[in-house]
Amino acid sequence: MAVARNLGPTRWLRPHTYQTLIGLLAATGLRISEALHLSRGDADLDQGRLVIRQTKFRKTRWVPLHDSVTLALRLYAKLRDTVFPTLKCDRYFVNDRGTPLAYSTVRQTFRKLCNQSGITDLRRRPRLHDLRHTFACRRVEQWLDAGIDLARALPALSTYLGHAKVTDTYWYLTATPELLARAAMRFEGFTKASGGEGKP
Repeated sequence: MAVARNLGPTRWLRPHTYQTLIGLLAATGLRISEALHLSRGDADLDQGRLVIRQTKFRKTRWVPLHDSVTLALRLYAKLRDTVFPTLKCDRYFVNDRGTPLAYSTVRQTFRKLCNQSGITDLRRRPRLHDLRHTFACRRVEQWLDAGIDLARALPALSTYLGHAKVTDTYWYLTATPELLARAAMRFEGFTKASGGEGKP
């Protein structure tokens, strides 16, 4: 986020756009296409929620926001409207000309930010979509830590992410070391509780 904040030219809207956009993706698990197509009217910041319209599976859904995300979106909107008092487009996130952000430009800028952050020594180059995967994994990790029944919770996560069916969500839950460790602890606890400890 700090690297995005220092994107040049720092006196323009660009660094604020990328800081807020990437923060939104990380905090909500939105698809990049959903974030880029948000209109100003889609952000109900008084209620702390976004409406995501007719997306990948032709679904429209509400996405509740954490207070910190609502505040960040409100501050960005205030700056955006100061820089562009005359409306050039209805998109929530705009470039330094006041027009919609192009996906290709956002992807290229994200790669640049990763390089500047030193996120380069990986088997493959980080993608914007990885923020969505990370969001899903972190949510499940928190549920496991809280002892929440995943069988009941995962359908809610699937709806939140805008998936057509819950099995689509399973693909996001890659076997990270953190998830594996929590799953092992949960299984060990289940085994002990059922009297399975020490059995062949």
